[in-house]
Amino acid sequence: MYFEVRGEKTYCSNGTGSIDPNRQSVVFVHGAGLDHSTFVLASRNFARQKFNVYAIDLPVHGRSDGVALDSINELAKWLRDALEALEIKQTSLIGYSMGSLICLQFAADYPEYLRSMALVGTSIPMPVSDPLLNAAKDNSHEAFDMANTWSHSKIAQLGGNENPGISMMMSGQRLLEASREDVFFADLKACNEFTNSLELAEQITIKTLVFVGDQDQMTTPVKALKVAESIPNCEVIYLSPAGHAMFSEHPNAVLDGLIKII
Repeated sequence: MYFEVRGEKTYCSNGTGSIDPNRQSVVFVHGAGLDHSTFVLASRNFARQKFNVYAIDLPVHGRSDGVALDSINELAKWLRDALEALEIKQTSLIGYSMGSLICLQFAADYPEYLRSMALVGTSIPMPVSDPLLNAAKDNSHEAFDMANTWSHSKIAQLGGNENPGISMMMSGQRLLEASREDVFFADLKACNEFTNSLELAEQITIKTLVFVGDQDQMTTPVKALKVAESIPNCEVIYLSPAGHAMFSEHPNAVLDGLIKII
């Protein structure tokens, strides 16, 4: 469905489900260079379970118009405006990678909107390596290659998935290649310049779930666990073998975990 945020056409997927004001809502926030299709299985699953699902395309991602925002703080403010436009008063918030930082900032700044939160592939801070950042700045295809490779565990790079029809490496590559020029760099810059410390996580009061991949090279297990330890009311789900791309590598385990909290 399309709606407007700050006068710009914005897209979110409802997982083919309808919207009923009497149902609870779930909002998904994607990672750098990605879009709503990151959550295609999750959004369909929760729509069938009678949740109002909103897998939102951030500005100039996927089908959304607007201007690229290269600050996590600004993206959190934009997300608040999106929830206002959608008339969502309270929701569960699920963030992946860069989306997890947006969710953390949002939860600290606007806790009144949230019922619970899940973070998949997270760390504070979330530094980006110079080779990846420089390649993205040059709009080089090498940036996509690096990010996609580093996002998957060794076994995932060989192919195969517990759910038929999922090509993990190809799906990630396709999404990054579809991103518009300079968008991936703006996203990585936002992650790299997010200077908030773990004190931000300590401000979170809502029930939170953190997914940790044992082979995650983008947000290492040590850093993800530090985030979880800093949130007062937090549970951890540890996936193995798993890289950063947990939604595609372990879709069933992620869904089983999410249903406990949303």
